[in-house]
Amino acid sequence: MIIALALVGYSLLLATVIPPLLFSARWVDRAPRLAIMSWHALTATVLATAIMAGLSLTIPTPHVSRHLAEFFQACAMSIRLQYASPGGWIFGLLGGLLAVGVIGRVTWFLTVASVNLIRERARHRRILDIVGRKDVERGIVILDCDESTVYCVPGRRSRTVVTTAALGALNDYQLKAVLAHENAHLTERHDLALALSNGLAKAFSGLTLFPTAAAEIVRLVELRADDVAAAQTDRLTVADALLAVLPNSGSQARPAMALFAGGNGTAIRVRRLIPPSNPLSRIQSTAGVLGVAIILSMPLLILGGPAAAAIQQDLCPSTSTAAAH
Repeated sequence: MIIALALVGYSLLLATVIPPLLFSARWVDRAPRLAIMSWHALTATVLATAIMAGLSLTIPTPHVSRHLAEFFQACAMSIRLQYASPGGWIFGLLGGLLAVGVIGRVTWFLTVASVNLIRERARHRRILDIVGRKDVERGIVILDCDESTVYCVPGRRSRTVVTTAALGALNDYQLKAVLAHENAHLTERHDLALALSNGLAKAFSGLTLFPTAAAEIVRLVELRADDVAAAQTDRLTVADALLAVLPNSGSQARPAMALFAGGNGTAIRVRRLIPPSNPLSRIQSTAGVLGVAIILSMPLLILGGPAAAAIQQDLCPSTSTAAAH
């Protein structure tokens, strides 16, 4: 029970205290990739901690901690002692429902979102194959449209789409910048990061952490793609290119499941690109990675105490030993 309460307390601490700190941290915009990792680590740890708390109520924590590799061979005697205690079966039932409920809800929403996304992308690729013109040399699909737009459709058969209006608005160097931006989305699989965060936001929309994380990751993947494009061209060129493909309200040229250069918070992103680059130092980046590792490992450390104690205990005495007593 103590371990379960500690895990629940840690989960609540992460879900309530850390998001405002991470949201307002000054380093986030300087290291968007690390920030994306941090948000994912935060949401994953909250879910994992809730599941561990449920399992610790369902099956004796010391035994699980000691024999994690043989989870499904839990000792019958240890379990019997757990449920023989007053109210033990009630806590066990509630813990099981919590663990199964979290796992089931995450699995369902992520599966449904993934299937719908795959279908939408496949449908849009078929449309592009009909109405678009392939430019093999530049690796793009040209789409006749009066709106200046550049976007990519991720997946196994990805597409990078450039409208004729964008080709007219961008010079060669600016076009290189926006294509580098889209290629960053594709090669770093930002679509998977977004799909995961959006799925969790839908599954747990009532918890502020998950919608906040989803909204931040949408912004951060654009900042990360901007940085990659700036490294291949320069920051002012990327800023000029973003202004050239600035989205119009009510636009119909970009599908909802696509990632496009003139995306989330374009004006703010342009202002960010104007000053000289100021990335985190190697020491600061290493400290950030260590912080993410600590967040992820803390639930295991909470369970480590019972695990160490279990080494000194004979949780499953043999029949002869039991008879001697």
